[in-house]
Amino acid sequence: MKYEYLLFDADDTLFDFPKASSRAFEKMCRTHDIPFTPEAYRLYHEINLELWAAFDRGEVTKEFVTLERYVRFLKGLSLDRDPAECNRDYLAALGEGVYPLPHAEAVCRELKARGHRMYIVTNAVASVQRSRLRGSVFAELFEGAFISEEAGAAKPSRAYFDYVRRQLPGLTEENALVVGDSLSTDIQGANNAGLPCCWFNPAGKPRREGLRIDHEIADLRELLKIV
Repeated sequence: MKYEYLLFDADDTLFDFPKASSRAFEKMCRTHDIPFTPEAYRLYHEINLELWAAFDRGEVTKEFVTLERYVRFLKGLSLDRDPAECNRDYLAALGEGVYPLPHAEAVCRELKARGHRMYIVTNAVASVQRSRLRGSVFAELFEGAFISEEAGAAKPSRAYFDYVRRQLPGLTEENALVVGDSLSTDIQGANNAGLPCCWFNPAGKPRREGLRIDHEIADLRELLKIV
């Protein structure tokens, strides 16, 4: 095999995060008597994306993001609700939302059968991601998960991938492949760490100047020909 170690991003690479997020948000709205409308979810989604982008740039903490998004959302709708409780219930519901992307399970089963060692590399909230992994088909296929808040650093920083490499002393710049959908965290992170990478790009988004992309796939099944 070319790459013994496969480091997979989770959301939007293995899991259908938009589906999980929408359903968790709807459940939170019902719990707190908040109108669940397309406009309300769009407002939350825009706020959420803006704050996570700031996190990826190292400007804010994850704890700030998860609470502040509900502070701004409730203010935008002029609603008097407890943002901490809304966030708590959303995260609890999100942890129950396990929706693998098309072909993700079959591809990972084949990779496992071939002898690849697979790990999750994610910036997600630890409690949510641990819950989702335990309740998913991937629990038996992946050997572990490296979550940013437990690592003390986040993708795309070199420090995050240095942490991963300390836990996996057999991993080298020749035998590992980072697989993910995000140019700003997964691919940039692999570049920062000097690791080969595969961009999962089902939407056909344009490449970014100055970024090394070793492989690009639109369907997870294409990965089987690369590794």
